[in-house]
Amino acid sequence: MDSMTAGPPDEGEQNLPLAVDLDGTLIRADMLCESALACLRVAPLSALRWPFWLARGKAYLKRRLGEGIAFDPAVLPYHKPLLDWLRQQRQAGRRLALCTASDQAVAQAIANHLGLFDEVIASDGATNLKGQAKADALCARFGPRGFDYAGNDAADLAVWRQARRAIVVNASAAVLRRARAQGNAQPVFERERAGPRVWARALRLHHWVKNVLLFAPLLAAHHWSDGASWLKALLGFVAFGLCASAVYLSNDLLDLESDRHHPRKRSRPLAAGTLRIPQALLAAPLLLAASALIAGQVGAGFAAWLGLYFALTCAYSLLLKRLILVDCLTLGILYTLRVVAGAAAAQVQMSFWALTFFGSLFLSLALVKRYAELLAQRAAGREHAHGRGYRTADAPVLRSLGVAAGYMAVVVLALYLNSDAVRQLYRAPGLLALAVPIVVYWVSWVWLCASRGRMHDDPLMFAFKDRASLMAGALFALVMAAGSIAWPW
Repeated sequence: MDSMTAGPPDEGEQNLPLAVDLDGTLIRADMLCESALACLRVAPLSALRWPFWLARGKAYLKRRLGEGIAFDPAVLPYHKPLLDWLRQQRQAGRRLALCTASDQAVAQAIANHLGLFDEVIASDGATNLKGQAKADALCARFGPRGFDYAGNDAADLAVWRQARRAIVVNASAAVLRRARAQGNAQPVFERERAGPRVWARALRLHHWVKNVLLFAPLLAAHHWSDGASWLKALLGFVAFGLCASAVYLSNDLLDLESDRHHPRKRSRPLAAGTLRIPQALLAAPLLLAASALIAGQVGAGFAAWLGLYFALTCAYSLLLKRLILVDCLTLGILYTLRVVAGAAAAQVQMSFWALTFFGSLFLSLALVKRYAELLAQRAAGREHAHGRGYRTADAPVLRSLGVAAGYMAVVVLALYLNSDAVRQLYRAPGLLALAVPIVVYWVSWVWLCASRGRMHDDPLMFAFKDRASLMAGALFALVMAAGSIAWPW
């Protein structure tokens, strides 16, 4: 029997208690991992104490990790088919117990929020209620075969042996096979696997398109036929992509609750529970190691800039994103570092004008990103952006600052296009003046779309998908190409 055919209890089981596991069963998450990440985010140095807490037992570790860490049970990734079935069981008059190895305080908070459970049986700081310990506790409370149990893990096999029925939820194929071999597995709620699409979303593979910024210095220096430089830039593209994916995973791990409060980010694989925390913890360092190996092949200069990018993103994830305006300045620098790293990969010198132009433009885009987030939070009826230092009332100020930064980039571009360096590099420098109104239009268009609530969480991703932005980019490239040609007039 699968989750689609699970129905209300029959007369024989209506008076039989139903015990439900929490981690991986009722929720698509593990509260020990969630507590550890929340503790790491709030007090990173507390990680030095974890081995000593663990030495006193896993139950003690869970108790200490949960102390002082507030979480919102309303935004946890619940297993909706199971939750709907439990509500059906409850309405039929069945007694429900939340029985979990998570700490009592954590389990009680979740039970209070759901309002489904008659009692909570959980770890108490001394006894870790998992496996045989949980089976013994349930047998002492209800008697052998005196309860049904819903679980998901290999440790639950010991409990299922003592239960009348084993409700198997979100279990691996091996666990499901062993549960069915016991002869009492019914019903079964099938597992949702983290397939390629889930991983692609978690790694933000579509965001790799932002790394085309690494090719900007190569194009601007007119090194169009330099195969060696193009190869290094391509390797740099891959290295940056792998590093960025590792950072995305790490950032999502540290930002779980904030993402769950966000109207769009709550569907991200880690926030939604479709990708498990241990999987992300394993994948992130592997991606980072692969990125470092490729960066070493590109060159020491590129590797240094990539290292700075990684260090700054870590600082952003741990602290800087919660500092007003500093977060936007940091995002602008992170965008600009892609261009600087591309110049190092291709061994091209970046001018002061180019750095100022890209820095101003990317600061404007960073402010667009934060402005769009505040609009989304305000539309959801919130006064503060969760995990950020902003109020939704700050949106007009950010818009003013962002528009000013965008037009400052336009002024810098105009001054650069009139410089001696451009006259030496381009054969028809007069045509380049046409690039200025194109950039003016695009900056204005981006902010207009943001004001209308049409902005993507990442403005560069918006630019790569938006038709008007693509047309502006094509016209800008056409003007720059035309300026490289010696016209007969």
